[in-house]
Amino acid sequence: QVQLVESGGGLVQPGGSLRLSCASSVSSFTIYTMGWYRQAPGKQRELVARIGSGGSTDYADSVKGRFTISRDNAKSTVYLQMNSLKPEDTAVYFCRQSFGSVVYWGQGTQVTVSS
Repeated sequence: QVQLVESGGGLVQPGGSLRLSCASSVSSFTIYTMGWYRQAPGKQRELVARIGSGGSTDYADSVKGRFTISRDNAKSTVYLQMNSLKPEDTAVYFCRQSFGSVVYWGQGTQVTVSS
């Protein structure tokens, strides 16, 4: 069974930074598209950023220029560097791994941006 283990969440002041990590147990990590999604209370889960197997990236408009997604295939890990955080970035952040119809989700990590 594939496991995605997220880490790096926490409480940060507005304008601060956090880096999320998601380590995958899958053996063929390089073929998967990796993504970060978030869900705020009372809202639907939404795409934050994703990175394809070839390294192409895609971002939500709300995080462009502030967040950077990257992957280390040797470590089977995807990262989300979050800078200039805003209170509206507060949410549970989920890692997603997909290849065709195969999708895996992490358990989520809480990010709270507050003074």
